[in-house]
Amino acid sequence: MSAGKDDIPPYFNIDPAKAAQRLSQPIDTARFAKAAAFASKGRQDLAERGYAPDGRKRLRRFSTWEVCRYLIPVAPGHFRRVLRSHPDLPQGTGEGNSKWFTLEEVLALRDHFATEGAAGREYRPWRPEGLPAKTIAVANFKGGVGKTSTAAHLAMSAALDGYKVLVIDLDSQGSMTSIMGGVVPDEWSTAFPLLAKDYALSVQDENRVREAAGKSPLPFDETLSEALNVSARDVIQATHWPNIDLMGSQLNLYWAEFQVPVWRMGLRNWPLWDALNNALTRERIVDEYDIIILDTPPALGYLTINALAAADILLVPLGASFLEFDSTGRFFDMLYSTFASVEDGENAARRRDGLPEMKFEWDAVRALITRFDAGQQTDLANVIQAYFGDFMTTYRQEMTAMVGQAGEQVNGIYEADYREFNRDTYVRGRETFDQTWAEIKELVLGTWWRDQQMANAEQEE
Repeated sequence: MSAGKDDIPPYFNIDPAKAAQRLSQPIDTARFAKAAAFASKGRQDLAERGYAPDGRKRLRRFSTWEVCRYLIPVAPGHFRRVLRSHPDLPQGTGEGNSKWFTLEEVLALRDHFATEGAAGREYRPWRPEGLPAKTIAVANFKGGVGKTSTAAHLAMSAALDGYKVLVIDLDSQGSMTSIMGGVVPDEWSTAFPLLAKDYALSVQDENRVREAAGKSPLPFDETLSEALNVSARDVIQATHWPNIDLMGSQLNLYWAEFQVPVWRMGLRNWPLWDALNNALTRERIVDEYDIIILDTPPALGYLTINALAAADILLVPLGASFLEFDSTGRFFDMLYSTFASVEDGENAARRRDGLPEMKFEWDAVRALITRFDAGQQTDLANVIQAYFGDFMTTYRQEMTAMVGQAGEQVNGIYEADYREFNRDTYVRGRETFDQTWAEIKELVLGTWWRDQQMANAEQEE
């Protein structure tokens, strides 16, 4: 049977004259500004869907069912009896047995059960005293693999577990900042001044050496002078989560990718990769939090390199597709090339000066399959698992309707009210991130334990 006229593909018989009539006038650069303005308005409108009427984002309350199932390991009946016998504890809002609690109230209840509850129950997560926060960088230079979603849900999971979390958004697109409800007016409210400050301090040290040797100083401009007056706490803001703080991002942060190499050319011995880590350790930010989450841009630029150098744990999300597997392999290759090159260059100089050699190390690295469809991607996911081996997490983060809906509302799934879903849909939707957090938490606890044993051994010596 021959194909009829109406069955030919749509790309045949296109009339050039009619095609030309549909065109607008040639696009000049001003049109990009107009498109950007429309997008900015739309982005704000979409982001504010999760905001209260006063324009501020607020975290919802949690029901007795959620508290007892997910947050505090206690039977609902016993939980209610404890509240009745301790009227000074947060009682929640609502009638009868249907009580709803803020996360602040849940954290206070955790403290009570940790003191008065049954022995052997984990009412508060383990955290060794005297050790710094564990820093987790979420990175891959391929976009669209779920970096920001994974980083945001890790932060929320850790917060619901009782940890104090700092989220640092290093992606100039600012998606994480939108999820966390951050307000970032310019680059001076981002990580940029911390990088500038680290360079400024290095220039000051160099100029003292130059002055002693009778040499002319390196230039010290207004940006560097201003950066010296900025502390990390100046650019950290509270969020609608009581135990999540944010160092936000906005478009101008991208200029750091141009400015950092200029600084490095001005002072060749400035270790640019350590700037962020220096800021977090020098100002003892790592001692004020339990978990620090770094959300990186989809590129192996200077901001990502700073995040990777500061990280204890590297998490690499990827989809179960050939292109994403291939891209992630190339990402690991670039990580090797970049950091091995830094090690070689630094250690050549250190050997000349009789100094100990330096080496980049991570407590753990894991690749995580995101947006997983078990019905269509299992075979390829198994192949990826076989090739990456112990670099892979066991659990694959499934894509569910609940995850998609939360993303459309610029929220995390933990911010979604389970009453908007079928109960089973809610349980399955949050399970995909609960399982991810369980694996990452195991890495965190294991590396903390190892650090603690090493510290104890050093004290005994």
